[in-house]
Amino acid sequence: MRAIVVDFAIKFRPKPRGDFSPDRPIDDAIPGTTPRQQISNTSVPLLLNWRRQRSDTGAMAGSVDLPLVDLASPDLRAAAASVRQACVEHGFFYVTNHGVDAALVEAVFAESRRFFGLPMEEKMKLQRTNHRGYTPPYAEKLDASSEFTGDLKESFYIGPIGDSDMQNDLNQWPSEERFPSWKETMKLYIATVLDTGTRILSLIALGLDLDAEFFHKIGALDCPSTFLRLLHYPAEVNESDSGNYGASAHSDYGAITLLVTDGTPGLQICREKDRDPQLWEDVHHVDGALIVNIGDLLERWTNCVFRSTLHRVVAVGKERYSVAFFLDPNYDTLVECLESCCSEADPPRFPPITSGEYITGRINSTYK
Repeated sequence: MRAIVVDFAIKFRPKPRGDFSPDRPIDDAIPGTTPRQQISNTSVPLLLNWRRQRSDTGAMAGSVDLPLVDLASPDLRAAAASVRQACVEHGFFYVTNHGVDAALVEAVFAESRRFFGLPMEEKMKLQRTNHRGYTPPYAEKLDASSEFTGDLKESFYIGPIGDSDMQNDLNQWPSEERFPSWKETMKLYIATVLDTGTRILSLIALGLDLDAEFFHKIGALDCPSTFLRLLHYPAEVNESDSGNYGASAHSDYGAITLLVTDGTPGLQICREKDRDPQLWEDVHHVDGALIVNIGDLLERWTNCVFRSTLHRVVAVGKERYSVAFFLDPNYDTLVECLESCCSEADPPRFPPITSGEYITGRINSTYK
């Protein structure tokens, strides 16, 4: 049998990058770019944006070494212990051997690039309704304290698929004539990553001293609330956007998020929400791995034993694509403090609430 792989990905750690300065070679100013790429893809406002984000909004501490968990490990208890440690200390971790085929991931990215490459008027025909469809740049503001109208990114949401025969699929889909493979590609990816997510939730349950089937048994995974979000971050920013973010600082609302990126840097986390100044760390790319993070609902469920970590995406002068899958409980699931996460000395901090009531409230506050 194979031994469990639970390491801290030190061998993947890139050389830390410094802040931009006139005396430093330009290829060291923005990670993941060469001088030629920067000359063709960036402008002075972009470099100022990168510099401002790195220096004006908190300290930087290089890259963070997130735990890496092998989902194919035969030792479930050891894997669960590693997941628990990651959720307590980081709120983020990598998973390998997750069952999501690389060719399928690339197909999703290919469809995403094609859609976001359309003229704005074409994309706006599928503008978001019922939290599904296209969201243009500046339409979403994840950090309410941001001085900007909204974040730089554009996105496309796909919610629970539903039963097309029952006419209850609320999703918007690009035309089959123009995007013949779009719907089937997205449906296959959603089904595959949902399976991966349920396996991770089983490890989380074990890590909380619960039955591995706990989330199944309470009905949380009976028609769970699942959303797939395709994301596109621009390569350039205007001078008026100097200091703005691709995605401003936020924590996710629900249970867990499974993220795959195209390898372009930009994702940063802040493990101590209340630290002043905040300490931001770069999350580096690990080929073939998914990034998993904990949301606020699971932090609430565990009485803050697990960490829902602040994160953001900075503009780095390169076009960036990512795909986030949000796996949240069935809307009717009652979320109340788990017995293994409270005691007489540490009583429940939050009143019970249904998953749907909590997440809907958080979403509505984002799109005021």
